Amino acid sequence: MEESTHSDSNNGSNKRKILLIIVGLLVLTNLVVLFLFYQNNQKKTTELQTSQTELQETYAKLESISNELDLKIQEIQKLGGDVEELRLIRETLEQEKEQLQNNQVLAQKRYNQISNRVEGYRELLLNKDKEIAKLQEENKVLFAENTELKVEQQELNKTITQINSEKDQMAEKVAVASQLEAENIKVVGLNSRGKGKERDRYRNNQLEQVQVTFNIAKNEVAEIKGRDIFIRIVEPNGNVIFDVAKGSGTFMLDGEEIFYTQKKDILFDNTGQALSFIYEKGSDYTEGRHQVEIYSDDYIIGTANFEVR
Repeated sequence: MEESTHSDSNNGSNKRKILLIIVGLLVLTNLVVLFLFYQNNQKKTTELQTSQTELQETYAKLESISNELDLKIQEIQKLGGDVEELRLIRETLEQEKEQLQNNQVLAQKRYNQISNRVEGYRELLLNKDKEIAKLQEENKVLFAENTELKVEQQELNKTITQINSEKDQMAEKVAVASQLEAENIKVVGLNSRGKGKERDRYRNNQLEQVQVTFNIAKNEVAEIKGRDIFIRIVEPNGNVIFDVAKGSGTFMLDGEEIFYTQKKDILFDNTGQALSFIYEKGSDYTEGRHQVEIYSDDYIIGTANFEVR
């Protein structure tokens, strides 16, 4: 009986030991599982943080490249270069920036693609620096050529101005040289019988008519054409003897309308042709010195005097 009780006691003790071992193993297994789970979470957290950091760094690089692209576009535009390709690249870059900003858990493959393109953008910027340097050099050459052209243009303008000035001076000289001149001017007082002779002084009874004769001097420069010849007899008080019924009228001289005593239309033929004007006043002349002025083409071509006492 005692042996049976002792045997049961040993069996119970063994069962408890086995149970304790099983419980210990379960606890150990749970601990291992918890440890592995914790380690895995830590790894994922670390990877996520690393990925976030890499995304932020890549975004910052793209932002920097975008700003540099803007500056390159502006500079190349100023230098007259083509910026269409750069604008398209900048649009692509902005799309990639947006993808990085809006997709925090971006697929690793796509992230790697964008990250790898950063170096490509950097290389592009370096190439554009070379293009800008080339454009700047070309612009320097163009500026130098333009400056040279401006100097040549100034010299040309100066030469043209000088030529025009000389041309104007020559034209003025020709105009002066081509002016007609009255020579051998004579003023003769005619009496009622149409007789008279040239004198320095006349009495009124010797001046029934006044005859003015002269020659148009030869002038090889003057153009052969029709001319208007005007005679003005100016009294001592400055008034012009004037009678419309006897052929008097007005003409323009230096922009002013003035009276003339008589007029003739002639064809200047450069033969030294002689002209004669006879004017009958019909009343006594004012005492004093009278002046005879001869005009053609708006300038005076000769003068003479006679005195009445």
